[in-house]
Amino acid sequence: MKRILIVEDYEVTRAGIKRILCEQMGELQFGEAGNVGEAVKLAREEEWDVVVLDLSLANHSGLEVLQELKRTRAGLPVLILSMHSEEQYVRRAFRAGATGFVTKDSRRAELVEAIKSVMDGRKYVSASLTEALIAASEHDTDRPLHELLSNREFEVLRSIGQGKTVGEIAAMLALSDKTISTYRARTLKKMGLKSNAELTHYAILNKLVD
Repeated sequence: MKRILIVEDYEVTRAGIKRILCEQMGELQFGEAGNVGEAVKLAREEEWDVVVLDLSLANHSGLEVLQELKRTRAGLPVLILSMHSEEQYVRRAFRAGATGFVTKDSRRAELVEAIKSVMDGRKYVSASLTEALIAASEHDTDRPLHELLSNREFEVLRSIGQGKTVGEIAAMLALSDKTISTYRARTLKKMGLKSNAELTHYAILNKLVD
């Protein structure tokens, strides 16, 4: 029997995913995690055929959770289920170790197809996201400034864009205020910006905030 670990902080959403998969795939066994600690513990202690990971966990960076899961079990297939459809999220997710990527507005059949694909060891990206990736690759000479950022710096940019303070970002990423301030300074320097207001404007303009 296939075993699926769902990492999503909303219980109602987890229940919906389970219902869809059981209706389409028959009998399955599920594990559920609402935060990074539970996810890593279950990934370390039990065997799973695939992890379904929400990229927008409350109070956690989904990319950081993905990297932690891959450090715990390098060969574990991880399917990202995200509200973000912008190509930068897809590219960063695959660089961090994702096996597949689908958006939350996908049809049920596509979610099932994605699950089956990654369980079979194949990469999966929906057709619409593939088109976005191809379009972006055709304009690599005009890559946006945030492509210069590391994953940590990218999360700091997004968090500042959401109005979070240094202290709140530090708590979310389990880092010190000083470390977050360093990431902020690096982000400003790489992007040629001068203030949180400019970072926030950039994040909103480029649809990097929820």
